[in-house]
Amino acid sequence: MNVSKSGYRVFSANSTTASTELAKKITERLGVELGKSVVYQEANRETRVDVKESVRGQDIFIIQTIPRDVNTAIMELLIMAYALKTSCAKNIIGVIPYFPYSKQCKMRKRGSIVCKLLASMLAKAGLTHIITMDLHQKEIQGFFSFPVDNLRASPFLIQYIQEEIPDYRNAIIVAKSPSAAKRAQSYAERLRLGLAVIHGEAQCSESDMADGRHSPPSSRTTTGHTGLELPLMMAKEKPPITVVGDVGGRIAIIVDDIIDDVEDFVAAAEILKERGAYKIYIMATHGLLSAEAPRLIEESAIDEVVVTNTVPHEVQKLQCPKIKTVDVSMILAEAIRRIHNGESMAYLFRNIAVDD
Repeated sequence: MNVSKSGYRVFSANSTTASTELAKKITERLGVELGKSVVYQEANRETRVDVKESVRGQDIFIIQTIPRDVNTAIMELLIMAYALKTSCAKNIIGVIPYFPYSKQCKMRKRGSIVCKLLASMLAKAGLTHIITMDLHQKEIQGFFSFPVDNLRASPFLIQYIQEEIPDYRNAIIVAKSPSAAKRAQSYAERLRLGLAVIHGEAQCSESDMADGRHSPPSSRTTTGHTGLELPLMMAKEKPPITVVGDVGGRIAIIVDDIIDDVEDFVAAAEILKERGAYKIYIMATHGLLSAEAPRLIEESAIDEVVVTNTVPHEVQKLQCPKIKTVDVSMILAEAIRRIHNGESMAYLFRNIAVDD
């Protein structure tokens, strides 16, 4: 394809080489060259972006994968978008396979909905459209004032299960919590497999502080208006971990959208082993794999962790050979092509369940 006549450009907003790998794969599939730009950190850690070619009247796609330094990646994207906006780009489409801060999409005590703040910042910087994949909550799309295409990785992960897991017909799909049951059910129905759900949690879990079960406190206080008697609100209490469903003599496949801190997955794997599962796989779209995740996976009962390349994780793969990668550049490249040509995106969502 002749880049100068194609009517669109594809840029990478990442300053690190490892984070540009996905952008290179996407441009190879599209048959175009990566746009000429320089993104770097100055001595005082400020981000600088220089666009080295004309973008006037063009559709511009900015591919931004999110490495461990999340906040730097966000600033790179914002500054790149604003630079393109002031350079008279026609449309600026952000290709953000993993949308950062997506877990902070609900109010927690006196916190804030950071995901909504980020959506507003992207719109202000000049973005007119976003392509992302497997948002942590689909309602996040409502935070934006412009179109959001939330692609799915499930077809690629299901294909991996069918082609790479021997005797997958003897498997059972497992949700590591009731909140993940709908996603697990979607996988189970398409693979024609059974479903199991892990319910409860380990005692003294760190999530106690996050889910608000101790707010408000269970005891009444005498401060404030003494004549106001509110009903006593009991704190939430979850039972010890149990498995709903028979996993004995089966291959257990745990599915989720994000695998970051792996303690919950390791604990789930131990429970499944105790219940008789003889192999345990983890399937997730976004492999953040923070902190000691590679070491914990290597030492655990988990046989394999399969993630997509929405987030760079080559270092973690070197530390843990159990981590495998599925390439999703194909669907991202096709989404770019269809948006630029004004074609329907429905084909990319065929056979996709609502709960995926």
